[in-house]
Amino acid sequence: QVQLVESGGGLVQAGGSLRLSCAASGRTFSDYAMGWFRQAPGEEREFLAVISWKGEDIYYTDDVKGRCTVSRDNAKSMLYLQLNNLKPEDTAVYYCAADGNYCSGYGCYAQGMAYWGQGTQVTVSS
Repeated sequence: QVQLVESGGGLVQAGGSLRLSCAASGRTFSDYAMGWFRQAPGEEREFLAVISWKGEDIYYTDDVKGRCTVSRDNAKSMLYLQLNNLKPEDTAVYYCAADGNYCSGYGCYAQGMAYWGQGTQVTVSS
């Protein structure tokens, strides 16, 4: 299995940017499609984006399309999420996740992914 640790969260003003990182260890990183999710207080977990094993295909949900960029560095076993033009409604705990299967579409990961990090808090002030 793979272990995931997120970092890079924090407090940012509306309109600002953050870059979240996810460090993977354990099994070969490139064996996994990688995703980003978030969960706001009192809300259900929300799927944001997924990147394929080698990074050649990326799917973004409409909520973040145009405001975020997902990338991965397989040599470093790292996943990244660049968030731009942040809004107060982006406040949430952000999670990276891994799955052996890649699927491009909003409903693909409705049940989540196989492996999860512990999350990193992003707070956007107005």
